[in-house]
This record gives sequence, structure tokens and C-alpha cells, in this order.
Amino acid sequence: MKAIFLRRYGNPEDAFEVRETALPEHSPSQILIKTEAFGLNFADVLARKGMYKPAPKPPCILGYEAVGEIIKMGNLVKGHKLGDRVIAFTRFGAYAEYTVTEASAAISIPEKMDTGTSLALATQYVTAYYAAFDLINLFPGQKVLIHAAAGGVGSALVQLCKLKNCEIFGTTSSDLKMDLLIKQGVDHPINYTKNDFENEIIRLAGKKSIDVVFDSVGGKVFSKSRNLLSPGGKLISYGASERTDKKLGILSTLNLLKNFGIIHPISLIMNSHSFLGVNLLSIADHQPHIISRCLKNVMELYEKQLIKPEIGGVFNYKEISEAHRLLELRKSTGKIIVSWT
Repeated sequence: MKAIFLRRYGNPEDAFEVRETALPEHSPSQILIKTEAFGLNFADVLARKGMYKPAPKPPCILGYEAVGEIIKMGNLVKGHKLGDRVIAFTRFGAYAEYTVTEASAAISIPEKMDTGTSLALATQYVTAYYAAFDLINLFPGQKVLIHAAAGGVGSALVQLCKLKNCEIFGTTSSDLKMDLLIKQGVDHPINYTKNDFENEIIRLAGKKSIDVVFDSVGGKVFSKSRNLLSPGGKLISYGASERTDKKLGILSTLNLLKNFGIIHPISLIMNSHSFLGVNLLSIADHQPHIISRCLKNVMELYEKQLIKPEIGGVFNYKEISEAHRLLELRKSTGKIIVSWT
């Protein structure tokens, strides 16, 4: 089979290589999938740059999700059959024509369901659902700040928060993406390259006015978002994309940690603040039933036409470098798809 190997850390043009490799073996509890396509996530960019500790060392095959057909299955697998079309979470290995995963990490989807939609519903929407509906409760009228609101998880969060009738503040990096935020229903879109988001929110809503923050950037953005939290406010952190703008090395890492600021439990108690972290890979490893539940709930919302994934681009596997570059430079909106056809 063909697979896209991360052969070394670095720029996407130098990091990847398509190779022929052996078909992966499956255990009694696993399924073997013939892959139609796989999705990109920002963690893939971090892994390519050597910044994501859970990722295997090069040479390796990255990838957290795939859509395809079950062609083999272990004798302990229940709830699936050969020929089923599934969305599957993978513990790496999705950048390949065939991939293996635990049967519990896959869910059947309709034959006619769009590939891009199904991949977006997997990681991006499950992350958003877990962060917004599992970890916390949202209530009508609450003021919510979503960073990188035009991205895959960001756009999913916008749609889920709209279902709860929240007032949404969303940040993005360009006027082009501002139009998308308005189209998706963001009440207060903010181009952070032109306006300091903290000052803009204070101007629009006042100091300490935000009830919930969803942050994928980290560093200084996390620290400034803390300043906006109302008493009882919650900050959910699910990334540190600020790190990718810096050079590799311990000094850059230490600088990122410094930018997050110091959090003392007494300050949390006095302000009734909650800071919550989300790492979907960790949840998938240790509590896969949560992933399965969230994915089923997300599928139900999609079937009821309450959510609609935004597809930011579809690439052929030979264009893996271009796909990675688009995501890394934050020029994409919604979900990036890489197809084997």
C-alpha cells in the first residue's frame, strides 16, 4: 500500500515522502479500513515540527481520522460488518491507503455521506461538542469568546453555541474570514490583526464581561482572555498554536509558558473561575466511550440539520505539503481533507 511518511521534522516540502509499505496488521478487537480520505488537524502541524510529544518519532505515519470501508475485522469485533463505511479515529496511521483502529473508535455512516463532512464531524465537531456540551453547560444570553472562530473547531463551536442562543465574540486573522464569521452567525467578529481583541471586547461589552472562552492559541491570548472573564467564567483551552510561530528550542517553549501566566488556586476560588483543558487524543486513549458518545450525538445534530460543517479545501495525497502549508499559515477555513482518489 501507499502511505505518506513523516521522514523528518521540518517544512512540509521536506518532511513528507510517499512510500510503499506493508499492510497493517489488525488485532482481534480492531478493524482494517480501506481509506477514502483523511483529515488534517493542527496537531498534525505540531507533530511535523517535532512539537507534539504524543506523536511517534520519524519515520512514521501521522493522522487521527479516516473515512473508508471495513475490509477486515478481528473475531472480537461487534457492531460492525465487512463492507461498512465508517468514520474512524486512529491512534496515528491515517495518512495511508489502509489503516487500523479499534472497532470502538469507528461509527458507521451512510454510503452517500460527503467525505469532507464526515471527517469534519469526527475530530473537529467531537472536540467542540466535548468542550462545549460535555465539560460545561451553556445558557441563553451568555457571552462566549471563540478564538480562531473560522477554523475547523472554531466554526464548529460557533454553530454549537448558536444552538444555545449565546452571544458570540469570534476572533480571526483576515477580513475575508470576517465575512465567514458573519455568515455563520458570530455576533461580534474581530480581526485581531487590526484590533486588539481584549480592548475591542471591553469597548463592546465592558470589563470582565465574558462568561466562556474557547482558546486554541494559548500564550498571550490565554492570558488576555483570562482578564475578560466574568465572575464564574470558564476558560477552555484546547491548543497552543502560538508555539508554531516560534523557533524550536527550550527558550521558545519557556517563553510560551511565561506568556500563559501564573494561575493560583486562590484566584480561581475568589473569582469562581474554571480553567479546563481538552486533549481529544488523551480522552480517546483512556475513555473511548466518551468519544463514541460525542460522535453519535454530533451525527444526530447533523442528521437533524442543526449543524453544517465548513470544508476549507480538498487535496490529493500528492499535495500533502500544500495542504499542511495552508493549515499552518492559518489561511484555511473549516476542515482540510486529503483524498486518495
